Amino acid sequence: MISETATQQQIRLEAARRGTPLLRNNNGACLDDTGRMVRFGLGNDSARISREFKSSDLIGIWPVVVTPEMVGRTIGVFMAVEVKRPGAPKDDRYRAQENFGRWVEQHGGFFRFAACIEDVWG
Repeated sequence: MISETATQQQIRLEAARRGTPLLRNNNGACLDDTGRMVRFGLGNDSARISREFKSSDLIGIWPVVVTPEMVGRTIGVFMAVEVKRPGAPKDDRYRAQENFGRWVEQHGGFFRFAACIEDVWG
């Protein structure tokens, strides 16, 4: 079975080939040299929020050419991909990631859980 890391790398390579580079979004928290908690990752404002709303592994902007009434301008659509190994449990972490995905889609963005390239681009 291919690792989640290898799958993530394959998805990033395919995204770049398609003109939609995806950035790695590390999430977590650690103590700095002064003992203060430092949180990192998109939307990781507090431990409470992170339990309910956890941003995706990969973040990008998908260039989309819009309809003629917008005179062919290209706009960027927010893109989020959460990479999972096949058969990963649908636990509390999954549900928090799913909440983030719903939020992205409700605001016109693109979200997918992906265990392979085809899960992103079909």
